Amino acid sequence: MKYQYKEMPESMKGTYGEFSKNFGFDWKEFIMGIPTPMFLVTTYKSNGQPNATMQSWAGFTSANHGGGYYVILCSVNKSGHLYQSLNEKKVAVLNFMSSDLYKACMKTIQNNQFEKDEITSSGLTVEKASWIEAPMVAECFMNLECKYVWEKEIVPGDDHVMICLEVVGGHIEKDYLEDMFGDKGVLYNVHYPINPEAVKEKGCDFVAALRKVNQSDEY
Repeated sequence: MKYQYKEMPESMKGTYGEFSKNFGFDWKEFIMGIPTPMFLVTTYKSNGQPNATMQSWAGFTSANHGGGYYVILCSVNKSGHLYQSLNEKKVAVLNFMSSDLYKACMKTIQNNQFEKDEITSSGLTVEKASWIEAPMVAECFMNLECKYVWEKEIVPGDDHVMICLEVVGGHIEKDYLEDMFGDKGVLYNVHYPINPEAVKEKGCDFVAALRKVNQSDEY
């Protein structure tokens, strides 16, 4: 049996306020519950201080014509430091944290004042990137150095944009290369999953790690 959802279910209305616009997210996102990779984007602000922004809602792809490996940041706030820095510097680093670093990386959300070094004030270490002018987080197991390619509004006039970055090169810990799928691997954002057939008054976001599923030889 499959439930069908085209309009916001009555069970969700009023439970979380105006849920169709809760924290700027569409109600469908909470029902579909599709996880996306989580990482910390680091840049330099115009005052030279390191900027750090927790980011999910992203996808990675290669280009068939001309080559290259790209990331699409699907939701960047035009009024935030990340958007400003990307437009000024045209470069950024994607830092992938293991589960034991998750809380420290989340602290950057509180330590986001313009005059602050958002990396060190959150208990992390700034490291210089190799190929671009941007800070990296030394403790993260993978750092991808990227350059700005383009941006586009999903809906004309929206206050968020999609931004495409090309991966110039990467730094990857030996232990991660030997075991990519486990608790120390890439974290995924599981955004406040809700079962509209059994709505509860309270809920929370989750983080998850990938687990390998063996494929049969026929595939």
